[in-house]
Parts: sequence; structure tokens; C-alpha cells
Amino acid sequence: MNKKVLIYLGIIIGTFSLFSCGGEEDKKPPKHLGGSGVNNTIDNTAINKIIESFSSPVEMAALIEDMKVPYSKKYLVPTDNADDFDTNFKKALGLGMLSSDLGYLNVYHKQNGIVEYLTAIKRISDDLDIDKYFDFQTLKRLASNNDNLDSLMFLSVHSYHQMDEHLRETERSDLSALMVTGVWIEGLFLAVKVNEYANSNTLRDRIGGQKTILYDLIKVLKAFSSKPYFNDLISKFVELQTAYEAVQIRTESSGEVQTIIEDDGTELIIDNEYTVVDMTDEQLNEIAKLIENIRNSLIKE
Repeated sequence: MNKKVLIYLGIIIGTFSLFSCGGEEDKKPPKHLGGSGVNNTIDNTAINKIIESFSSPVEMAALIEDMKVPYSKKYLVPTDNADDFDTNFKKALGLGMLSSDLGYLNVYHKQNGIVEYLTAIKRISDDLDIDKYFDFQTLKRLASNNDNLDSLMFLSVHSYHQMDEHLRETERSDLSALMVTGVWIEGLFLAVKVNEYANSNTLRDRIGGQKTILYDLIKVLKAFSSKPYFNDLISKFVELQTAYEAVQIRTESSGEVQTIIEDDGTELIIDNEYTVVDMTDEQLNEIAKLIENIRNSLIKE
């Protein structure tokens, strides 16, 4: 199986198949599937744009594998932290972060680690009363056997679509946004830590290229600024956005044109463009420090 498919599996198991969480912000799991009485909706286009940006963390994971950077468990969110996520806000963020760590574990084929993180995700899923959408035993069995990865992908994608449909029906996009936020910040943190070891120009461009995604993510989070804890989270990301302002991203063309003939005979002309990221070492160091501080604060608060 293609290595990007393997990496994608690690992320999709937890991230995309757990896209529905409880919507009430208290220390007790929700007892119903309805909304909390607060407007938790957002333009689906905005949240979908963020989800589609996950191609970048997936590519980052592929780069990690290519660079042969040694595995380090200390980069990951400790699974014991799952017991410390005592509000639905923290649980949703934690689910995203733990799910992102699955992608890292999958790069290194740490099957025992994958099962450990699935177990932690299962505990949070139970707390949020979404365990009926999470076939833990089957996912655990499939994750323990490389021969079953195709089946694992099918089940994960199917679960995601169920979750996503349920989430939209119950208008609980706030916790969906937190899931996305958790995946994004943890994936970026992992990229930063690996780059400290490898000092890869390609990886640092990926880190710099997150400037645009951060802008969209802040817009999504601001839609829920009236809800508890969101303003503090937004302020953290706005500070990061300020550090990113000096990073310049531009699109250039190779000058080569590719012609593709579709099955129906339609001719498509594609101009081969690529993105250039201009970021100094000082800017990278400042961004990396803020990313690490934000990520660590989210798992300790």
C-alpha cells in the first residue's frame, strides 16, 4: 500500500471518524444528542476548507518518513492526559491532538502505540457519549495487523461520514472546529520538533506555508467567540498569526504547460505552478517557539 495511504489511515482513524462530540460545556458527558441551546453552526464551506488542508500534515508525515528521523515518544501527547481533559472543550481538542499523533505513530509502524492511542480516544469518546459511532474493537484488531489496512481505511471513512452527518444535523460545529484545531496544532508541533532534528528546507516550507491555514482557522474559531474558553484559544492563535505576518508566500510558474485529455475527449491545459515560502531562520524560530508554547499549554491547562 502507498505510504501516504498508510499515513492517512493513522489520521483518519481518530480524526475523521470522531468528528462528533458533545456540545454542552460542562464537566459531565452530554445525556442527549440535541444542541445545547446555543448557536453552534458555521458556514460548512469554511470548516470544509480547513479539513481539506489536512493534506499538508499528511505530506509532513511523509517527509518525516523520508528523512529517517528517529522515533521519539516524547513528542506525543501522553495518553494519561486523556483523564485530565475535564470539559468538553478540552476533550474535543484532545481528541484532535491524539488523533494527529496516530499519524506520527503510523509513520514508524508502532502498532502497540496505535492501539494505546486508540484506547485513549475510546475513553474520551465514551465521556462524550459518541462511542456508538466508534467501533473500537474492530479498529483495534485491524490496527494490529498490517494485512487489514484496507479494511481499516474503509471502516474509518464510513465512520467519519456517519459522524459528520450526525454533527451537521445536531448543529454542533463548535466542537468539530476544536477537533480540527487539535489535529492542526499537534501536526504542526510534530513538524517543528522533527525539523529541529533534521533541519529540512522542504519541511520548513511546510511550516511556513501554514500561514494561510492559520488565517482560515482563526476565522472559524471566532464564530464561536461567545462560548466558554474560545476567546483564550483565539488569542493564542492571533499571537501566532502576528509572528506569521512576516512570512511571504507566493505562487510561481515553471513555464511548462501540461495537456490532459479527459475520457470524454475534453482537453485540459494546466500551468504547472508551485508555491515559494520566504521565511528567515529568525522568523522560523519565533514561530516554532510559539507553536510549542501553544501546544504545551493546551495539554496542561
